[in-house]
Amino acid sequence: MTHDVINFTEKLARIPKPWSPRVVAEMNDYQFKLVKLQGEFVWHSHAETDEVFIVVKGTMQVGFRDREVSIREGEMFVVPRGEEHITRASEECHALIIEPRGILNTGDAASGLTAENDVWV
Repeated sequence: MTHDVINFTEKLARIPKPWSPRVVAEMNDYQFKLVKLQGEFVWHSHAETDEVFIVVKGTMQVGFRDREVSIREGEMFVVPRGEEHITRASEECHALIIEPRGILNTGDAASGLTAENDVWV
């Protein structure tokens, strides 16, 4: 990691496809990951940690078994640890995810959308 200003627009332009989170910074044991979302992800949970989504551009939804939350540009939402959820976006959405290093994007669910960890952009 460098001590340079991180430009989200430049970093997002280098992310090849939706559901491929890329690390842009670390703070202590936490990673800041940019991701493009479009379509529907997979149902999953993270037993060990909460997960933070900050929408940079667009709108996304976090679905739970009993409700759905919409997060718009400039808003933040915390998914509580252990809560099964699914993320979706009808149109391309850009978000910053904050979570501990080593957390798989699909949590406890094996999927073709499971991204490799610690890939920096």
